Amino acid sequence: MNADAESDTMMCCAACGTPEVDDIKLKDCSACKLVKYCNVKCQRKHWPQHKKECKKRAAELRDELLFKQNESSHLGDCPICCLPLPLGRENSTIMECCSKTICDGCYGANMIREQEQKLKHTCPFCRHPLPNSQEEADRNYMKRVEANDPFAMCHMGGKRCDEGDYDGAFEYWTKAAGLGDVGAHYQLSVMYRDGVGVEKDKKREVYHLEEAAIGGHPFARHNLGVIENENGRPDRAVKHWIIAAKLGYDHSMKTVKEGFK
Repeated sequence: MNADAESDTMMCCAACGTPEVDDIKLKDCSACKLVKYCNVKCQRKHWPQHKKECKKRAAELRDELLFKQNESSHLGDCPICCLPLPLGRENSTIMECCSKTICDGCYGANMIREQEQKLKHTCPFCRHPLPNSQEEADRNYMKRVEANDPFAMCHMGGKRCDEGDYDGAFEYWTKAAGLGDVGAHYQLSVMYRDGVGVEKDKKREVYHLEEAAIGGHPFARHNLGVIENENGRPDRAVKHWIIAAKLGYDHSMKTVKEGFK
């Protein structure tokens, strides 16, 4: 079939052949994007014929997304100096007022400026006064939660987990993951792996690991590599470890080196 014929086929409903003309708008198969349908009825009718090809292409598209090298880790850049944030939380500070993560260099520079000019201590990013107590800091986080801030939700999930409230942690992390928080996806994968607060579920663990890895989470990426290696797919495992290593995760780099000894 030539290119023109393929183009014509793609512009018609795969089930009934209705062309996309005038006010008739066809919709792509949401999984594979290979064929179009004029309505849900036609899609269901065509599914037995399309099922095998659809699942194959959907898996290919998922792998293309999964194995794409991230430009930076899930932490992103410091919003002040625009340099990549270090993976270790000990080298950065999370601001409760605006949920921004500030590198220690910028945080320290702001403190020096305040001391020299005898200014009141404020957030280096939004200039909100720093909290005087942990209770005030928690209230600031809850304000961010009420504003549907996924980062604040993820933080509160961690706080609930530390307190032993696993149901509360699961609720916060689920909401944060639904809003696209990569860290929350990783925390949910840990819950499903260890069976803490939920029943162990390998399928859901892998799903959340993949979502976190796609978002640039190097620890999630490394764990996916471990799972792939355990499943007898070392080629996929090495791909994950190399991506994690490029994001700055030293353990993945060591794992790759060990594999080539």
